[in-house]
Amino acid sequence: MIDAATELYAEQGYRGTSLRDVAARAGISHPGLLHHFPTMEALLLAVLEHRVAEDVARFGLGAGRGVEALRRLVDLAAWNQARPGIVELFVVLSAEATAPDHPAHAYFTARYDAAAETIATAFADAQEAGQLRGDVDPDVAAHRVVALMDGLQVQWLYRRDAVDMAGELRDAIDGLLRDPLPGR
Repeated sequence: MIDAATELYAEQGYRGTSLRDVAARAGISHPGLLHHFPTMEALLLAVLEHRVAEDVARFGLGAGRGVEALRRLVDLAAWNQARPGIVELFVVLSAEATAPDHPAHAYFTARYDAAAETIATAFADAQEAGQLRGDVDPDVAAHRVVALMDGLQVQWLYRRDAVDMAGELRDAIDGLLRDPLPGR
């Protein structure tokens, strides 16, 4: 059900998809879907939480410290280049959710706050280890990295052949560190 909803949201947007559409795509009855997800909002939040859980598990996001945590962000960007449907879904939903009445508004607000906090902590850890340039503020750098990641996703969706999300992100982070990220 979550995979079916993910596909449909990527194809039609959240507001263009109904629970009946998701049930049909998943091959179950509408009442069967309602048993698991009584509202569209519940299904949307399950889709978003599923994506985050997959990414956290695959890359250990939040587990690494300093430059290791920053390198994992680059790994995530590289992985996303193999998942255009997921990237498109995220871009569409995050844009739709800017409306305060959107059911995912609070989710995305919290997600952006958590992402900035996690990345700021990674930069602060790098600073403490002497790996961050002296003129870099970890909080400012974190917000810029979040903005860069989102902007690169939009550009990549338009020009997949010309935009390397992982490479651009790596270059930007490398520019903030005393030495390049490991694993190049």
